[in-house]
Amino acid sequence: MNENLPPCPECSGAYTYEMGALLVCPECGHEWSLSVGAADGSGTAGEKVIKDSVGNVLADGDTVTVVKTLKVKGSPTGIKAGTKVRNIRLVDGVDGHDIDCKVDGFGPMQLKSSVVKKA
Repeated sequence: MNENLPPCPECSGAYTYEMGALLVCPECGHEWSLSVGAADGSGTAGEKVIKDSVGNVLADGDTVTVVKTLKVKGSPTGIKAGTKVRNIRLVDGVDGHDIDCKVDGFGPMQLKSSVVKKA
């Protein structure tokens, strides 16, 4: 089954498998998209391109705007749509949270790129 799948870009493990739209390495636990760097030719296999909710490519230090109201655990009010978040940092987070930032009034947290728009 794994003849057509590339090896893991992190550990070069040969036992990669598909899980939905992602490829997964059971040896090191790394997950990546097969189309990253291959579909548009803009990057290498190890380079991850993170896009916002409308398809703009995000980079470290960008300013983004939250596009929908978000619930925050432990807070009676959430982050309202339209809140600007400055100086983001792109990370390989848990459960799709790929933006590390500080939100005014809430402190440091991680956001998903699917709920922000580049400002």
